[in-house]
Amino acid sequence: MIGSYIKTSRRNLMRNKLFSFINIVGLAISMSVGLLLIAFVLDLYSYDSFHTNGDRIYRITNVLTANRQQSRSHSVGKLATTSIKTGKLIRQKVTGIEEVAILRNDFSQDARVDDKILPIKGFWAEPSLFRVLTFPMLEGNPETALKDPYSIVLTETATKKLFGNESALGKAIRFDTLQYQVTGVMKDVPFFSHINFEALVSLSTAVQLNRNDRNFEKWTSMSSNYVYLLLPEDADMASIQSQLDALAREENLAEEDTKIELELLPLYKIVVGETLRRSEGGPGSVGPHMSPIVLWLLGGLALVVILSACFNYANLSMARAMRRFKEMGLRKAIGADKSQVWQQFLVEAVMISLAALLLSYVIFLFLRPLLINLAPEMQRMVKLDLTPSMVVAFVVFSVSVGVIAGFMPALFFSKVSAINALRNVSVPGGQSVNIVKYGTLRRALVVIQYTLTLIFITTTAIGYVQYKNILAFDLGFNTENILNINTQGNKPDALLKELSEIPEVTALSRSLIITSVGNAWGGYMKYKESRDSALVLTNHVDENYLALHEYKLIAGGNFRARPTSTAAATEVIVNQQVLKRFNIGTNDPQKAIGQEITFTSFKGTRRMTIVGVMKDFHYGKVDNFIEPVAFMFWTPEDRAIINAKIHSKDLLATRAKIESVWKKFDRVHPFQAKFYDQEIEDAYSEFSAMIKIIGFLSFLAISIASMGLFGMVVLTTQTRLKEISIRKVMGASPVNLIYLLSRGFLVQLLLSALIALPVTYLFFENVLLTRFPYHTPVQVAELLVGLLVVLLIAFVLIGSQTMKAAKRNPAEVLKSE
Repeated sequence: MIGSYIKTSRRNLMRNKLFSFINIVGLAISMSVGLLLIAFVLDLYSYDSFHTNGDRIYRITNVLTANRQQSRSHSVGKLATTSIKTGKLIRQKVTGIEEVAILRNDFSQDARVDDKILPIKGFWAEPSLFRVLTFPMLEGNPETALKDPYSIVLTETATKKLFGNESALGKAIRFDTLQYQVTGVMKDVPFFSHINFEALVSLSTAVQLNRNDRNFEKWTSMSSNYVYLLLPEDADMASIQSQLDALAREENLAEEDTKIELELLPLYKIVVGETLRRSEGGPGSVGPHMSPIVLWLLGGLALVVILSACFNYANLSMARAMRRFKEMGLRKAIGADKSQVWQQFLVEAVMISLAALLLSYVIFLFLRPLLINLAPEMQRMVKLDLTPSMVVAFVVFSVSVGVIAGFMPALFFSKVSAINALRNVSVPGGQSVNIVKYGTLRRALVVIQYTLTLIFITTTAIGYVQYKNILAFDLGFNTENILNINTQGNKPDALLKELSEIPEVTALSRSLIITSVGNAWGGYMKYKESRDSALVLTNHVDENYLALHEYKLIAGGNFRARPTSTAAATEVIVNQQVLKRFNIGTNDPQKAIGQEITFTSFKGTRRMTIVGVMKDFHYGKVDNFIEPVAFMFWTPEDRAIINAKIHSKDLLATRAKIESVWKKFDRVHPFQAKFYDQEIEDAYSEFSAMIKIIGFLSFLAISIASMGLFGMVVLTTQTRLKEISIRKVMGASPVNLIYLLSRGFLVQLLLSALIALPVTYLFFENVLLTRFPYHTPVQVAELLVGLLVVLLIAFVLIGSQTMKAAKRNPAEVLKSE
């Protein structure tokens, strides 16, 4: 029976080549999007699957609340990081845990072996890390490799770079002035690991190096530490969480303004899970991360494109109903029941879908590098390589699409009456009722398809305009022709001297971070003796920074002192939001000059004097409101970003000149520098990538819808060919004929527009753009561009087929009448 279904389906497909081509190509194009999404999701969910006990591994998440004793108490959010003290207390006090491992993420130094110098990035770690996470050792004992101070474990690749093919075990590496001993060599970290590193250094080394820092193991010092737990198979999660809550309550008693709660985050929800932060306000995860909301959104968009192709199949199948009624009538007359007719059409749809799968895989291979190169994050996140599980998923997906596409035609034809099918179906009553009913359904599917297509196109147009407006937004300071150079741990003075001798470099300054691109630094500020404190974002800048970036000072002046240490930096320049937050000088900038504030960060607490008030500007991205910001003086203790103002007709040539200076200055580290405007563009790369994806899907949706419309027009033209010939004999012009054939389609397109445009407008204005407080209103032109494109394509398709039919000789068409 199945063989009969396949043979009949193959003959039917070959007999109707145009409609088979439209269906196969349409499904292939849409399915390629589905294949990309499947591969993307499978890659994301394969992260950390190589860990032997992955389902029993959890990471501690901190929930931080500031000002807990004040009415203005607010939650800072969930932090991926925690404190070293948290890990030690859990090991001491919490029962029902098999193992605890503490990881610290701030090891980045230059390794020196003989004449070789190689930048190495890694973590400070405990020996228990090898018992919690699965990182196989090639040389050395994992139980003792990270036990003693100044011990280091290298990955296989890092070992070959430093020692070649020689055994590295027991050999020395110099970092700065300190000697470290190689106590182990491990396999390279797999690509699909949420943490990636070249080396692990014993945590006892970090403890020793920071023995004079009272804040190093403080309960609230959680900027760079991660704690992993391995739980038993029969772990009592409720009991463990209860003990964590009790531990947090006990430690919070000693804190005046901060409350910390501890939560358990499963290992498999680190990459695909809730977005977390670090205590400074920056990104919290040390590796790739994708919000489930984004996956659902991408899945929804892909589903819309796939459904569009399925609508094509259903529409064309039911539009050809008149030609297949007798076939179904004969089948039923010789004994076929509804289920057999149903199976026939499902087999036919699945065959088309499997044929489309082969073509869609070719398209997938073409689109894969485009998706990976869409944004820098993509290259570090996925590979999209074909795996056995992916092949199975592709086939299951293809069959599912075939069943979805064939469901409506199978339902339609399974209800055909043998008697009505074998006689003239156009007689009153009988099957004509079903034809009218399914004709209405077919038109409804066209309206739905074009509604979704218009939403895609309009969303792309509005999103693109908003994106361009964001890039051109006035941040409150100047970013034009400013090159930000990362000194990568080098002392900046010598480089500043070299750069100042380049004629095109007109001004230079130093800063700790680059603002307005998502970076954040900060601490808690108090005014006078109040217990009320608030998070204030900061940057450490030198005396040239404000002038170079053209910040507007509305009271006071620039920094006067030139401190050489953070503790000695007692001058601060604040924005207007700081005055409003603490009511300093009754919000009068002039009265605020000379006022003292208390600032607390991970480096300690100090009293500072306000020497200047600057006009509000955007420290963060423009999807955030302007917040309280303070500038403090840059000192040699800080890392340095050099800001170079360039005046040149050829910026790229000047950048190359600066790079040549860097290569003389630092022969180890590659030149890392970007123009400020490029930094801002990169900061919104996710937004840009989403617009590109939606734009691409819009192109696919309109292509699939246009193919479906073309098939419908061809079928309608063929069905009404005699009517067209008679009207032509009676004197109808080509314009009249185009209007006659396009009227029904245009009404459906306009109905789609009446649904799509208001929905898109309301979604942007009331949902999406509410996240961007400084967005520009949606314009009418952005809404109408999609409709005009669709109408133009419809006119071209309908007009071309109508003109082709109009040119036929009526005598040839009507000679059988």
